[in-house]
Amino acid sequence: MTLRTRFLITALFLCHQVLAAALVTRQLLSENSEQAADSSSPKAEQKAETQTAASSTPCARQAANQDSDSATICADQQEKDGDVYKLHGNAEIHYRNYVLKADEVTYDSNSGEATASGHFRLDGGPNDDHLKASHGTYNLTAETGRFYDVTATTGLRFHGSRAVLTSTAPFAFTGKRVEKDSPEHYLVFDGTITTCELPHPKWQFNARKIVVDVGGNAQIYHSTFWLHGFPVLYFPYATHPVAKEARQTGFLIPSIGRSSTNGNEVGESFYWAINRSMDATVGAEYMSKRGWSQRGEFRVRPSDTSYVDLNFIGVIDRGIGYPPLKEGGQEARLVAEGNFYGFRAVSNIDYLSSFLFRLAFNEVFTQAINSEVKSQLFVSKAVNGVSFGGMVERYQNFFQTTDPNGALSNPPTFDSIRILHTPSADASSVDRRLTHTPFLWSFDASLAGLSRSEPGFHTEALLGRFDFSPEISLPLQYRGWSLRPALALHETYYSERFVNGVAVNDPTNRQALDTSVEVRPPVLEKIFAKEFLGRKWKHVIEPRTVYRYVTGVNNFANVLHFDERDILSNTNEVEYGFVTRLYAKKSSTAIQECDTPMTGLAVGAAAPEQTVPWQRINALENQPCTPGPQAREVATWEVWQKYFLDPTFGGALVTGQRNVFTTTEELTGIAFATEPRHLSPLVSRLRAATSSHTDTEWDLDYDFQLGRINASTLLLNYNLGAFTVGGGDAFLQIPQTTTTSAPPEGTCSSSNGTAQPTCKFQQFRVALGYGGLARRGLSAAASFGFDAEARQLQFATAQTTYNWDCCGVTIEYRRYAIANVRNENLFRFTFSLANIGSFGNLRRQERLY
Repeated sequence: MTLRTRFLITALFLCHQVLAAALVTRQLLSENSEQAADSSSPKAEQKAETQTAASSTPCARQAANQDSDSATICADQQEKDGDVYKLHGNAEIHYRNYVLKADEVTYDSNSGEATASGHFRLDGGPNDDHLKASHGTYNLTAETGRFYDVTATTGLRFHGSRAVLTSTAPFAFTGKRVEKDSPEHYLVFDGTITTCELPHPKWQFNARKIVVDVGGNAQIYHSTFWLHGFPVLYFPYATHPVAKEARQTGFLIPSIGRSSTNGNEVGESFYWAINRSMDATVGAEYMSKRGWSQRGEFRVRPSDTSYVDLNFIGVIDRGIGYPPLKEGGQEARLVAEGNFYGFRAVSNIDYLSSFLFRLAFNEVFTQAINSEVKSQLFVSKAVNGVSFGGMVERYQNFFQTTDPNGALSNPPTFDSIRILHTPSADASSVDRRLTHTPFLWSFDASLAGLSRSEPGFHTEALLGRFDFSPEISLPLQYRGWSLRPALALHETYYSERFVNGVAVNDPTNRQALDTSVEVRPPVLEKIFAKEFLGRKWKHVIEPRTVYRYVTGVNNFANVLHFDERDILSNTNEVEYGFVTRLYAKKSSTAIQECDTPMTGLAVGAAAPEQTVPWQRINALENQPCTPGPQAREVATWEVWQKYFLDPTFGGALVTGQRNVFTTTEELTGIAFATEPRHLSPLVSRLRAATSSHTDTEWDLDYDFQLGRINASTLLLNYNLGAFTVGGGDAFLQIPQTTTTSAPPEGTCSSSNGTAQPTCKFQQFRVALGYGGLARRGLSAAASFGFDAEARQLQFATAQTTYNWDCCGVTIEYRRYAIANVRNENLFRFTFSLANIGSFGNLRRQERLY
C-alpha cells in the first residue's frame, strides 16, 4: 500500500493521511505530451534521445565533450575580469548535471556563484528539477541559491516537447521567493504546490511557507486547499509526498457515506508502517441506524515469493425494526503463501460468525449471497514426478431454516453443514513407464481424518479414511488412431459406516475394479484456401469415445460422503463426443487490437484472485495497443454424452432422490439422476471470441429423456472503442424430491399449492459502460441483475466518473434486494487527486470499473 499524503489538523491533534494508489496518471503533462506515457519502451527512449540531440544547443554539445567538473560557458557576448564572467544574451552555463540559462549572468568561476536575471532557468539534478524565475542567485558548486517569482517542477524529464515521468510522485510548485539551501532542500515563501498542469491547476495548496525535501516530503504551513479556483479547506499544517515510495504512520482521511438501512456513516482509520515489508491498518465506522463496525488489515511481504494478508471486519449491531433484528457478526480472512526448501505452503482461511451478517453487510453482491465458507491450509512438494501434500480443510455451507409449517423462517435464521479434513496426507504421481515395457503406471493415495455434521446427523469428531488407487495403462497409436486401455484398483477403508441415517462405529471397506478403453480417431481438419475477412481459416474436429466399467462397489449406501473420493459407484457406460475448433490467422500484421477499457465490467468474468500485498497491477485500460496474435482460436464447441448400460449404477441409485456419482459429476455439475435411465443429458459448451473485443459463451445441458433443458447459461461481452456491453442469462431446472402438498415458501410450486416435479430459476445480468477509470473526461457504467421467476430486481449499480488531468470524482448508487433479509440503497463517492490518493467511501474492489 502506498502512502500518498497526510493532513495534520491542529485543532483535533490528529494526523490524517491518504492511503491509496493514484487513480489519475496524467499529471503535469501538457496536451501535446500525452504520448509520454509510452516512453518507457526502448524504442520510445531511443526516439526521445534522438529528439533531444536534434534540439540541443551548440553549448550543450560542447559541454558533452568536456569534463563534467569543469563549467562550460556560452553567451552572445562575454566579458571576463579575472575569475568573473559577465554574460549577455542567451547566457548558458553547464556544470556537472545542471544547466543554468538567463538573459544576463554574472558568474564567478572560483566560487561557483552566479547571479542571473531575465528568463532565469535552472534544469537538472538527480531528481530532474526544472526551475524558472525572474531573477536570482545560484552557486553551481554548493548547489544553493535564492530565486524570485518562481515556477518549478520535479520528477519530470523533458525531451523537446515530450515529458517523461521519472518519479512516482512528481509535483510542481510556485513561490514569490524560493531558497535552496542544500542540493535537495527548498524553502518556498508565499507559494503553491500541486500535481496538476500549470499554469491553471485544478487543485493546489496555497501556503505561506513550504519546505520541500526532494525525495522526501513537502511540509506545508498555514495552507488553504483550493479546488477549481475555490478555497475548500484550511490546514495549519500538511505534508505532500515527493518521495518515490512514501509510507508513513498516521491517521487516514475520514470516510463518510449514506445508506438507507445503516443511516449516516462516518469512519476513521489508522495506518501503521511497521517496516518496509510490514504494515497494518485498523479503523472503525459509526452507522447512525445500526451501531459500530470495525475493520483491520495486517500485511507482510518478507520475500518476493511469500506474503501474508489478514483482513477483519465486524459489526456491533443494535438491530433494526421492532422487535430489533440484530444482524451483527464478524468475518476474518487469512491468505498467505510461502516457498521454502522446495516446499510450497498456501493458506486461505475464512471465518464467518453468521451468514446473516454477510447477507446484511457485505457490499459486493456475489460475495453477499455466497453461502459457502471455505478454509484450507496445505503444504506440497514434488519430487521426480511424485507429488506429496498435507492439508487441513474446513467447509461450511449455510442454508435457511424452516418453521414447523415448512415455511422459510421469518425473521430469517440459518443452519449449516460442516465438513472437516483434519488433517489429510496425499501422494500421487504422473504416468511412468513400467521398466522397459510399453505400459505406464501411476498411483493416487490419501490418508485423512474426517468429520461431518448437519442438522439431525453427525459423525464422530474424527474418523479415519485411507484410499489407495494404482493404475496401469497401455497407450497405443496407429496411423492417427489413439487407443488407451487402462486398469485401476480402488481400495478405500472407513472407520465408520452409514446405516439407517446414522453414522455407526463399524468399519467398512470399499473395493472396486475400474477398467476403461479410450479411442480417439484421427483428427479431421481442413484449411480453407480462400481468405475471408482478411484471414485464413482452419477447421478441426476431434472425436473421442470412452468405454468404462466399474464393479465391486456393493456398499455404496454405507459410505459416508465427504468429498469426491466417496461418490465412486458401479457403472457400465459409453461416453462419446467431439470437440470442434475454428482457427483464424491474419494475413497481415497491420491489424492492431486493444484491450477492453472496462475489463472488470464483463458479465460472467471470474472473480479476481487474491492480490499479493504491494504487488503492482498494471490496469489493462492503461496499456497501449499491441499487435494481436497472428493465429486465434475463434470458436470452440464441445459436445459429449453418456449411455449407461447399467441404469441403476449397480443398485446405488435411489429413485426420487438427486443422486450424485463420480460418473455423473464428471459429466456435468447438474444432478440429473433421479430415476433409472440409460441416456444422460447432452452437454454442450460453445465459446466464440473473434477478437479481444468479443467474448461469447453458451453452456447447455439438454435432457432428451425428459425433453427439456436442464441448464443453460449464455454470456455475451462486447467492446467497441470506449463502449463496453455485457449480458447474461442463467436458466436452471432442478428436479424436486419433496412430495409435500404445502411446499415451503420460496420453493417452486404450482398454482394449486402442490409441489412441482421441477424447480425453475432464471436470472438476467446486464452491464453497460463507457470510458474507463483513468480516462480523461466522462466515464459511466451501470449493471443490474433481475430474477425472472421471482420477478424481482436483485441488485442495481450505476457509477459515473469525471477525470481532469490531475484529479477526478466518482459517484455511485447501489441497490440491494436480497430475499427477506436486505432491502438497501447505498450512495458512495470518491474524490481522487493524482499521486495523492482518494477521499470517500467507494473502495477500489467494489467499483464497477
